This record gives sequence, C-alpha cells and structure tokens, in this order.
Amino acid sequence: MVMKPSQMLPLGTPAPDFDLPDPDGTRHTLAGFAGKPLLVMFLSNHCPFVINMKTELGAFSAEFGEKGLGIVAIMSNDVASYPADAPAKMKEDAERFGYAFPYLYDETQEVAKAYSAACTPDFFLFDADHLLAYRGQFDDSRPDSGIPVTGEDMRAAVLAVLAGGAPDDEQKPSIGCNIKWKAGGEPEYF
Repeated sequence: MVMKPSQMLPLGTPAPDFDLPDPDGTRHTLAGFAGKPLLVMFLSNHCPFVINMKTELGAFSAEFGEKGLGIVAIMSNDVASYPADAPAKMKEDAERFGYAFPYLYDETQEVAKAYSAACTPDFFLFDADHLLAYRGQFDDSRPDSGIPVTGEDMRAAVLAVLAGGAPDDEQKPSIGCNIKWKAGGEPEYF
C-alpha cells in the first residue's frame, strides 16, 4: 500500500468542469450543481483508506445532502489493472454503503488531472460559487489506527460553508492510496 498525500490546491481555485457517467450511463456535470456548495470526492472501491470510511461516507452523504450540500464521487483508477474499481463494482459499493451521491467513472483520468487529485480518498469542498474552500482529510482515522471514523474535519468544513462562512485555513491533507494511473499517463505533479 503506497500512501500518497493530496496536492492541497490553493484555496479559492475554481472547480474544474466535469461531464462524467455513473455506472448506469447517466451523465453528471458541474453545472448540475450550480448555486450550491459542492463536495467532490475521488474514491476507489479497493483502497483500504476508502474501505475504512465507506459506511460513514454513506451516512455523511445522507445527512448533508438533506442540508443542501451537493456531493459527487469520482473513480479515476485504471480499471484494466484494477478490476475491483470497474463501474459494475462501483454500483455495488454505492448500493451496499448507501451512497446518497452520484459515483462517476473518469475513464480518461482527465478529470482527476484537472483537480490535481493524487490519492483515494481525495476531497475538494467548493462554496456556492464553486470556489475551493477546503481540500483536506475527512478525519484522523486511518486503516488499523484504532481511531474511529467520524468525519470531524469534513463536518466542520461543510458546516462552515453551508453557513456562508469559510473553513479554517489550517487544513490537513488527505492521505490514501495513490490514484492508479494508466501506464504513461501519470500527471506531472505525481
């Protein structure tokens, strides 16, 4: 397991556009979340760091989706090399863990590159104008750490954004498995 931290894009960065399918082929776009704060998460099915938080992600998405937060997850791994991340498996995970958000497939990996996503999980919280307000960890829990998954850091950031404020500028990077880039397709920042 290779641990990789997030890139920590500058706060205020505009959300890169996306137009991606979910496992059923329905396309979702950034414009579909216009006017509301948006959490963009880069996930994978097989990463131990994501596995550690799947149940809490389902509960978190149900809770905050009802409070007006737009939420979308993107899976950008190379599914030829990592078939556990294929769209059919994404759909199974979404149903099993009660994901209350679209789980999208970034086959070309271009959206991950546009966001400078480096790991799974990697989180990008944008305000209602889709300017980056938070790019940090979900919480301090890690696989086998004994620390329960609470979403404490993300909850505080989301509550601040939903209240029209800004999260604390002190943000800890997310840490997880590196995105599984297609051979020769690794981004310059990787």
